[in-house]
Amino acid sequence: MDRTPVLFLNVLIIATCGLVYELLAGTLASYVLGDSVTQFSLIIGIYLFAMGVGAWLSRFLESGLARRFVEVEIGVALLGGVSAPLLFLSFSRLGYFQVILYSMVFAIGALVGLEIPLLMRILKDRMDFKEIVSRVLAFDYVGALVASLLFPLFLVPRLGLVRTSLAFGMLNAVVGLWATWLMRPLIQGSVAGLRGRAAIVIALLAIGLVKADRLTSLAEDELFADDIVYSRTTPYQRIVITRSRSGFQLFLNGHLQFSSTDEYRYHEALVHPAMLAAVEPRRILVLGGGDGLALREILRYPSVEAVTLVDLDPGMTALWTAFPPLSELNDHAFRDPRVKVVNADAMIWLEEPSDPFDVAIIDFPDPHNFSLGKLYTTRFYRMLRARLSPGAAIGIQCTSPMFARQSYWCIVKTIEAAGFEVAPYQTAVPAFGIWGFTLAKLEPFEPPASAPDMNLRFLNDQAMKALFVLSADLGPVPVEINRLDNQTLVRYYESEWKRYQ
Repeated sequence: MDRTPVLFLNVLIIATCGLVYELLAGTLASYVLGDSVTQFSLIIGIYLFAMGVGAWLSRFLESGLARRFVEVEIGVALLGGVSAPLLFLSFSRLGYFQVILYSMVFAIGALVGLEIPLLMRILKDRMDFKEIVSRVLAFDYVGALVASLLFPLFLVPRLGLVRTSLAFGMLNAVVGLWATWLMRPLIQGSVAGLRGRAAIVIALLAIGLVKADRLTSLAEDELFADDIVYSRTTPYQRIVITRSRSGFQLFLNGHLQFSSTDEYRYHEALVHPAMLAAVEPRRILVLGGGDGLALREILRYPSVEAVTLVDLDPGMTALWTAFPPLSELNDHAFRDPRVKVVNADAMIWLEEPSDPFDVAIIDFPDPHNFSLGKLYTTRFYRMLRARLSPGAAIGIQCTSPMFARQSYWCIVKTIEAAGFEVAPYQTAVPAFGIWGFTLAKLEPFEPPASAPDMNLRFLNDQAMKALFVLSADLGPVPVEINRLDNQTLVRYYESEWKRYQ
């Protein structure tokens, strides 16, 4: 029986698994280290270089190629399978995490780079050279496509990082075990040892797969200072809630979003200046803010008739149902009949026609990657501008003018470049430090000088005036405008926050 077509299927599986391991490493690195652009660039670069090294090393293997292929396959299975849990666990326990990260990436890349040349040499007596090269490379590239599609659309949302790693390690080990039958005529001597090793690796990874939740908990318990009381991986992000003696904290992809102890300072500062600056706040738009805490502040105003909240992640906007303390914290805002929730990409949603809004509150996560950076561009703010009514006001969270001064002023200047009049402001939020916002309108205006009569916990008349006073060390600095084609803001953000990690 001609086994050649099945051997090409091995190429597809090898390429798919190899790229999945590197995408896992890149995701984990950006999750625990931040700086996603640099991490992914480095990891993919090291992986491709290591594949070249592996291909070069294959020239030194002269005999027993089929046996060597199976051994390499088992090695990739073990190393790739344990890569995610090992990296997760090593980050919080070892001071040289990056050495382990890049060494593991290099080792997996070198082993994958060994596999393809070995398989080509095994096939050389069965096919013409040009057929081998064209088919192997074609299946290799198809495998890369399969991995790149499966990873964000199915693997991470459905399995999570740790389970994905272990499952693909098992797949590699099964391919290695299968190859002992497929290539049996080409393997000299006994195959019992190869099959035994493959079976042991499959068993170990299967145990890890069953215990995946425990492995993830062990790793995350070390990453977060307080006990984890809720966690979920959605198609868009990892949601983790921790609890301390003073309250609970929400993290998205490892980034703190709020602490229940002091979030009122942040959300009162974000919402009320814009609500007071608007001519008549009846129709309100909230972009981001899936926790419902900005909604809580908006719904205090009796003039509000309708609020549309646009957040990409249904897992985030439904979090209040899965974690009741959040519903209590946001005063059950999502139950208010005036609130409409839309789960969509805000930039795409803004292209759809709708009635104009009197106030827009923008509460996106910080721009630590390009997909978020696009929501802070001139293009985005111009699209938003077209959806506002005359006299409308917008309030925008803009990261910290203390810790990320260039990033803050890049956002402010970008809003200004989109045609808005701006009033930068800041306040102290203990969980974050000094935090920055921008109040913007389409015509010149004076910032509000008094707080609403609502018995707020933080804002009074004196605090409202103080918001718009920026000290010398928070003042403007020269920056570029953030546009879709340059994403300057992401570069500013990563370079500035890296100093504090």
